[in-house]
Amino acid sequence: MEDARARSPEGGARLSGVSDRRAATRAETAEDAAFLSGAALTRLQLAAASADLPQPLWRARLALEAAVACAALAGRSEGAGALRDAVHLLRPGDRPGPAGEICLLWQGAVARPISVAALGRVAPMLDAARIARWLAPGRNGAAGNPVARAAGVLEAVLAEAPRAETAALILADAALARAMGWEHLVPLLATGLAPRDLHCRGEALRLACHRAIPAPAGAAVQLAADLTRRTEALHRAAPKLRARGAEGAVALFLDRDALAPAALSGLMSDRAARRFCDRLVALGVVRELTGRASFRLYGV
Repeated sequence: MEDARARSPEGGARLSGVSDRRAATRAETAEDAAFLSGAALTRLQLAAASADLPQPLWRARLALEAAVACAALAGRSEGAGALRDAVHLLRPGDRPGPAGEICLLWQGAVARPISVAALGRVAPMLDAARIARWLAPGRNGAAGNPVARAAGVLEAVLAEAPRAETAALILADAALARAMGWEHLVPLLATGLAPRDLHCRGEALRLACHRAIPAPAGAAVQLAADLTRRTEALHRAAPKLRARGAEGAVALFLDRDALAPAALSGLMSDRAARRFCDRLVALGVVRELTGRASFRLYGV
């Protein structure tokens, strides 16, 4: 009998990730690991190039998973639901807490094109000139090898600031993305590396990074396919939406991981926003993400 997990998008991503992780773990040599990571990145690059993929939403959802992993590195137990609450249910003037701050760092990192200025806000303990050197082509003695370049940046940042794991992983993924020719950061290493890998240095860290790439890259490809299907369904349902501001609201859903109805207040009244979100759920094109009767969050 077919495994039910394989029939669902989320289950398919998990099974693909397990398969990729097992293959990468079996890679006994650095050459094998580099081949597998290169193949995974090539597959990811093809998936990310699709014109039908809602890129901001895709990156935001990957950033949420990276934030969960980094929160765990910081000794926090918040899962995806708790991080969504911390970020999307903030009142003006409130702070989101330590795990929420990690989530905001990742969301900000993927929302803007890669730049020295943007990354400087992620890692204020590092000077801009150093970040610029790390992002320049051919740095760290690893020209043409995106994963090895990312490993070099990861090692350099952790040597400078051993407890700044989140900043180090964001900068490493930025270096990898820049080497791949991507305009935006795509979170990969945070969810692929084990905590013990961050204590490795030199060749051991490069090997760990190569082995870390296939699983999250495979999961990102599966997520891209799932979001593309969901986006197509949302566009098909759009003509049925008669609410004022519906077009702008749909655009917001394709831009963010989750939305509270209050986020649509600039387009419609609070009551209309709640009705609009419930209408999207009834049409099967948006999901309510919390399971609560109040303080709800919605996402594609």
